[in-house]
Amino acid sequence: MAGYVWDFAEGDKDAKDLLGGKGAGLAEMTRLGLPVPPGFTITTQACREYMRDGEVPPELRVEVTMAMRRLEDAMSRHFGDPADPLLVSVRSGAKFSMPGMMETVLDVGLNDLTVHGLAEFTGDERFAWDSYRRLVQMFGRTVLGIAGEEFADALDKAKAARGVASDIELGTDDLRGLVDTYKEIVRDQTGRDFPQSPREQLDLAISAVFDSWNTERARLYRRKERISDDLGTAVNICAMVFGNLGATSGTGVAFTRDPATGRSGVYGDYLSNAQGEDVVAGIRNTHGLTELERLDPEAYGDLRRAMRQLETHYRDLCDIEFTVERGKLWMLQTRVGKRTAPAAFRVAVQLVDENLITMDEALSRVTGAQLSQLLFPQFSPDGDRTFLAKGMAASPGAAVGMAVFDAQTAQDWAADGKDVILVRRETNPDDLGGMIAAVGVLTARGGKTSHAAVVARGMGRTCVCGADALDIDLPTRSMRVAGHTVHEGDLIAIDGSSGEIFLGEVPVMASPVSRYLEDGLEVALAEAIDDETRELVEAVDRILTHADVTRRLRVHANADTPEDAARARQLGAQGIGLCRTEHMFLGERRVLVEHVVLAVDDAERQAALDALLPVQREDFVGLLTEMDGLPTTIRLLDPPLHEFLPDLTELSVRVALAAARGEEDPHDVRLLGAVRRMHEANPMLGLRGVRLGLVIPGLFALQIRAVCEATARLLAGGMDPKPEIMVPLVGSVQELHLVREEALRIMAEVTEETGQDLTMPVGVMIELPRAALTAGRIAEEAQFFSFGTNDLTQTTWGFSRDDVEGAFFAQYAANGVLSVSPFETIDERGVGRLVTIAVEEGRQSRPGLKIGVCGEHGGDPESIRFFHAAGLDYVSCSPFRVPVARLEAGRAAVESGGDTR
Repeated sequence: MAGYVWDFAEGDKDAKDLLGGKGAGLAEMTRLGLPVPPGFTITTQACREYMRDGEVPPELRVEVTMAMRRLEDAMSRHFGDPADPLLVSVRSGAKFSMPGMMETVLDVGLNDLTVHGLAEFTGDERFAWDSYRRLVQMFGRTVLGIAGEEFADALDKAKAARGVASDIELGTDDLRGLVDTYKEIVRDQTGRDFPQSPREQLDLAISAVFDSWNTERARLYRRKERISDDLGTAVNICAMVFGNLGATSGTGVAFTRDPATGRSGVYGDYLSNAQGEDVVAGIRNTHGLTELERLDPEAYGDLRRAMRQLETHYRDLCDIEFTVERGKLWMLQTRVGKRTAPAAFRVAVQLVDENLITMDEALSRVTGAQLSQLLFPQFSPDGDRTFLAKGMAASPGAAVGMAVFDAQTAQDWAADGKDVILVRRETNPDDLGGMIAAVGVLTARGGKTSHAAVVARGMGRTCVCGADALDIDLPTRSMRVAGHTVHEGDLIAIDGSSGEIFLGEVPVMASPVSRYLEDGLEVALAEAIDDETRELVEAVDRILTHADVTRRLRVHANADTPEDAARARQLGAQGIGLCRTEHMFLGERRVLVEHVVLAVDDAERQAALDALLPVQREDFVGLLTEMDGLPTTIRLLDPPLHEFLPDLTELSVRVALAAARGEEDPHDVRLLGAVRRMHEANPMLGLRGVRLGLVIPGLFALQIRAVCEATARLLAGGMDPKPEIMVPLVGSVQELHLVREEALRIMAEVTEETGQDLTMPVGVMIELPRAALTAGRIAEEAQFFSFGTNDLTQTTWGFSRDDVEGAFFAQYAANGVLSVSPFETIDERGVGRLVTIAVEEGRQSRPGLKIGVCGEHGGDPESIRFFHAAGLDYVSCSPFRVPVARLEAGRAAVESGGDTR
């Protein structure tokens, strides 16, 4: 199919790349024979060329003219006809759903002449002027860039002048006057009249939708959701159908299942005598779909049949926008609906039980991020609390924070480390930054399909909507409710599962999914407070169990203490992928390492080592006991040398002050001299890791002996310890050779001393580019590889992990240099390429080489998919991320279609 314009009848649901999600959905519904108003889609390719060239492709105007003529023929009406005008909507629609981020203009084609034709055609003059004022308002805000408050204030004044609360109570004369007022606003704000040419309106609206792709809020949303900036948006142009034609008309949004809980049934919002933007904007509190059933049982029945057909066709929860025009149902959009984390797991298992999808498909439809949300604490039913009000439970979770009343304050306070809850009458796309910064969102208006609800659900934010008891006073930055006044900065709590709002702090408790992971299924089910909770726990158990059966990657944990190891094993870890032994020398023990490092002769150094050996041995006894039977990778000392030495500045001051008092301490003086000798300008790239072990005699030998003696003791006691010794920061195979030779010698000595056969593997941590690029040689000595992707990222990019985010990452993200921190998700093109090289060349030298990753990337969902594809054997991450890694490793196996080596 050539060209920039596709009629709805020409596409299908698989053409999202070109038609966007909305266009593909309209095309698919047209193919299914559902009642879709005629229309056409301008492809994302046109948007990409517009962004590249700064102007609409010349051929597009011609193709739009041809498509509009076909649309006129289909509708038997003409665009711009003063007697019987065709009106169209112009809507954005990217490949991925970006609710509220981009633009819509309805009623395009109305002007001072066609408004009279519309009134005569419909027999409803009020409706015609209501449609005209909506066009001027949307066009002014979206196309001409006029602040929405200008129009909102004018509307509020018109309602106040008539003494009414809602816009539907305004009469024809009121609306005619409002149109004049809106046109004056356009003239004052832009210096030009509202365009009277329908084609000019259409062309400007198309360009505005293209421009909306690159608004600040759209870029912010894409960064948050990791959507590429290069995709562009499609533009959908559709014959208008009207929900504001009186009591027999209306508009709504429906879900085939509850997107907040996953409960099966019919869920959604409906507004009679309204257009679609009224629902999503949240400016009027909506009714449930039972209102449509009461007002128009026939249209409701048609909607139910369409919903069932779409859910069966898509085999998933569907999100549907519709309009009823004088009893006739029109379908305006469908897509696979966004849902909360609990709903995602429940719906996936429900569809399996209904034989609509397989367990593999169910696993692919949930994410590690959603599982993480289910681990968040929830409000405890016990404890004192001050109830304020109840709204709609739009997005679950328990959020406690300081009330703030605008998005910028939310961002500023969150940047200072404060938890905030964004409180608004209703949110709009400009509030996105504040919604991201806040721990929860609370609105006085809107329903479960309002902007606040949809965006919060997509981001996993707790949200309560439509709490109409809230009297929000923006000038005083406060709200009044239930006899209380809540000022900005006061603590409030919102429960996104019940819709309840409380004053002050509310105690929290572990979530039922956390209890399941820690204590097992039986305990969690026994403690479940209702059937809904039991259903959620069982759904998580079924999907996570399937992930464990399906995945190829093993999941290990980064753990340094017996307590961490026990928790990791409880959460499903199959071993320890990284024990950072330097963490065993913090606190009171640091001075013992200091004595080793600063010893002036062999005797002094040996005495310090002898003092360290028994405590280090007991550390490993405890760790290996907890991990009995599972591999435990123990990394030898890796930190920069300065972490074991006193701070140079503090020590210098102490010595100088003592000297001034005549109380000089010989030890401090000697220590200061040594610290000055060993001071490094860049300690992260200095004497650390394997270099420290080779330069300071006996340090690595001490640790290796402690591991061997601990292992021998446990073997003698009938246990099955499986330690592995990992050498850090290796850049040359000779470094590893020297340490491995020493390790083999110590193993042989302890074997002879104890009678226990000690043959533990010695491997290497790949965290330098040179190690990755010479992996073939290193594998000749190493019995396993483990990628330290934190340092590998630092040394590949030349970034300091501790400094990059505060120094320039925000600017790099804003200008597109980076879409996500490379310390959060693996940089596949750079760091990932080094990983791939090391895997391939390492296994060429040593077939079957065991390879894992122990950086925090091992718990990141996107990175896990990369490691699966690269052929690693395991990932290792923090204990609390183990369940997420298990799930994502299973998803990676399903998505790849099988084993990857």
